[in-house]
Parts: sequence; C-alpha cells; structure tokens
Amino acid sequence: MKIIRYQDSGGQTFYGAEQENGIFELDGNPFDGLRATQTKADVRKILAPVEPASIICIGLNYRHHAAESGNPIPDVPVVFFKGINAVQNPGDPILIPTHLPSNEVDYECELAMVIGKKGKNIPREKALDYVLGFTCANDVSARDWQMRRSGGQWCRAKSFDTFAPLGPRLVTTDEIGDPQSLRIATRLNGETVQDWNTDDMIFDIPTLIEFLSGSTTLLPGTVILTGTPHGVGVARKPQLWMKPGDLVEVEIEKIGILKNPIRAEV
Repeated sequence: MKIIRYQDSGGQTFYGAEQENGIFELDGNPFDGLRATQTKADVRKILAPVEPASIICIGLNYRHHAAESGNPIPDVPVVFFKGINAVQNPGDPILIPTHLPSNEVDYECELAMVIGKKGKNIPREKALDYVLGFTCANDVSARDWQMRRSGGQWCRAKSFDTFAPLGPRLVTTDEIGDPQSLRIATRLNGETVQDWNTDDMIFDIPTLIEFLSGSTTLLPGTVILTGTPHGVGVARKPQLWMKPGDLVEVEIEKIGILKNPIRAEV
C-alpha cells in the first residue's frame, strides 16, 4: 500500500491510500490498523507521511560516502538523533538558519524506514516484521555547526527546524521488496548530485534494526534514517551548499520524489 497523510479543505488530517485512479480515504491509523474505503479523499495538502515518535539517524553507512569523507568503515553503526521539530512536509521550504546562522547547509538523500510496532532485542531474521514501510528523507545538515561549532556532536547541526523533510508517501514493505536494491538520488536545481544504490550500505536494514533495538525499545512511529550515499556538498570540489531560491529533490526507486524549495529563515 502507498499511504498518504494529508490535510483536507477543512484543515483536518487523515490518511489515504494512493491508487492509480486517485487517493482514497483510509479509516484508522497505520499503527493500530487501516481500513480501506471507496471514498475519494479531499486532499488539500500532502503532509509528511508520519508524525515521528523519534528520529534516529545512521551516519557513514555507505561505503563510497565513508571514503569521500576520509573516514574508515565503522565497526558498528554511527548513531545520532534529529529533533522531531525538524520534520518538514513535501513541498514546504527548508529554511536556512539566520538566527543561529549557517552558510554551509548540505543535502543528504536517505531511505527512511518507519517502525510499525513496539519491539526490543529484535533478531535480524524478524527485523522487517517490525517495519511498517519506507519513505524518502533529506538529512539536511549545517556543516559549519556540525564540524566546528557543536563540540563534536552532530545533533545541533541536523536538528534545525525543517531539516528533516519526509515523504511524499509511505510505501509498505510488501511493495518495496528488497530495500537493499533501490536507486537513490538527489537533484539540486535539476542537476543530479547524488545517484547511487542502497546496496552500498555498510549495515543493512535488518542489521540496523537488530542493533538499534538492542536493550532499547523501538516505539511505533520511530523513523530511522539509514545513511546517505556519496556526492554530498561538503565533499565536492568546490563545495556545494544549498541557498535560498534553490529546489532540492530526493528520489528513491519505488517510493517517488520528495521536493522542497529552499528559503531563508525570517
């Protein structure tokens, strides 16, 4: 199923099933159960497909990205968090910080998975049973804050408002098939700047779930960003930063395109 979270003309939020002939209302929610209807959805605005319980992120999880960053292949997943305040809807702007200013705001296309049921100490062979589905994410990063102004911690640099766009749809695991064979790309103003495949992940989806759930409860609605491939702006020569007026697009095979314009914070 392709699940859309949307706002109707009355400003209320619902879930819908995206089909070839349109979007149809769904009763319930993805974590307690959804029931299909034959009623066409009144879609005024597409929202991020979930309201995350938390956002867990994995760094340096693609071999070629670790190489372009000059880092060794990690022995265990590199984990950091983004604040849920950072979530942004498809089509809404990513805001370049001006009050805590950044001049080095970077893009990172990522495959995001959404945990569908509570789990702890999940073995890898059962890991996908706990995944509701997958969506596109952009792990927007203020590199100046990440590298020079945050004491070595990444959370400040990656948790500014709007720094976690998600969407445009949540595709359930049965429609994704193998999550380790998906093309993933970023375009900035129409130019392809990242173009790779999820088969380059160092730690695959089952490994990440097994690791993150170790002695730790994963709650329904937890969003896990699984890392970015090579081609990020900080590693390019010359370096490439997003700026007001730009348009960034993340595209993942079988999921779709997540588009966000870039604006300055006011």
